[in-house]
Amino acid sequence: MLKIAPSILSADFSNLGQDVEKVENAGCDYLHIDVMDGRFVPNISIGPVVVKSLREKSKLTFDVHLMIIEPEKYINQFVEAGADLITVQVETCPHLDRTIHQIKEAGAMACVALNPSTPLSALDYVLTELDMVLIMTVNPGFGGQAFIPAMIPKVKDLSERIQRVKSKTLIQVDGGINTSNIGMVAKAGAQVFVAGSAIFNHENPVIAIKELKDAAVL
Repeated sequence: MLKIAPSILSADFSNLGQDVEKVENAGCDYLHIDVMDGRFVPNISIGPVVVKSLREKSKLTFDVHLMIIEPEKYINQFVEAGADLITVQVETCPHLDRTIHQIKEAGAMACVALNPSTPLSALDYVLTELDMVLIMTVNPGFGGQAFIPAMIPKVKDLSERIQRVKSKTLIQVDGGINTSNIGMVAKAGAQVFVAGSAIFNHENPVIAIKELKDAAVL
């Protein structure tokens, strides 16, 4: 059940197509695509045009993480561009239930992300509607940050909540994931692991993904 989702935020954007091909051939499961608007987070990244161009080259599950203000304005565009799964930040969605249904009506799987300081109670009335929950294990906006250990009990608490309501919702983690911590997070209950620097800064992405998978099951 463990899945690796390379984050293209750490890829070489001058060779993005080739980098995506490498991780796909290496056996990853998802492709994590961070969309930043310079408002919710400091950086600006990519839009639907890039997603569409990558969609033509890859069969991976496209996991599009909207770290943007007013994501509801862009959900349909990203699904039309090729997103299979849309993640929105709970902090940007005053009408979260409505946004989740919008994602599903557009034909994508729905995920909600929580920043490190956001409590799990934000999901109390929508948890069973979600395909996945993303626990941010760094503060969003930059690649290469250090993992926040305090998020391990948060993942464990979420796993217990999901079990109590008998949901099939997956738990994803994003931020500072590497071979030294992936096992602890997997033990806490996470199943999908976003990794950027640990994969794209490695001299061989194939070996990097294998090492992460091996470390997750130790």
